[in-house]
Amino acid sequence: MIKLDELNKGILTHLRDGRKSYKKIADDLGVSENTIKARVRKLEAEDVLNVSGFVNPAAIEGHQVIYVGIKLDDLDYVEKGRQISKLRRVVSVGVVTGHYDMIVTVHLDSSFGLLEFLSEELGSIKGIQTTETFVVYKAFNITVPYNVENPTS
Repeated sequence: MIKLDELNKGILTHLRDGRKSYKKIADDLGVSENTIKARVRKLEAEDVLNVSGFVNPAAIEGHQVIYVGIKLDDLDYVEKGRQISKLRRVVSVGVVTGHYDMIVTVHLDSSFGLLEFLSEELGSIKGIQTTETFVVYKAFNITVPYNVENPTS
C-alpha cells in the first residue's frame, strides 16, 4: 500500500481532468515533467491510479446506472465479490456494512437491461440469498467506464 505524499495528492487532484498534460501539472506543482511521469507510472503500478475515460450514462440515450444490494447465504464476501466483479456490465462491487453484504454498480443500456443482468449474469452466482435493485432516475456526478460490448450503442 502506497502512502500519498503532497506531490502524489497534487498529481491525483490535477488528473481529475484526465486530459491535462504532464507539463501543465509539473508547472503547477513546481517540479519537472519527468518527475510527474515517474510518479504517475508508480501510482499506476501500485494500483492507486487508473487513468481512463468515463461517460455520463444519463447523457447517452438508452443508458442507465443501477445499484444492486446483495445479501449472501454465507460469509465468503471476498470470493463472491471477485465473481460478481467479473460479470458483464458490472462497474464496481463494494463489500459493505448494514442491510446488505454488497452493493454493486451496473451500467446498462437498451441492448442489455435489468432483466438480462439479473437473470443471465447475477443468476449465475451461487450463494446469493436476496437482491434489491435501485434504478437511478436522476444522477449527479455519476460517471462510469464505457463497458458495453457494442461500441456503436
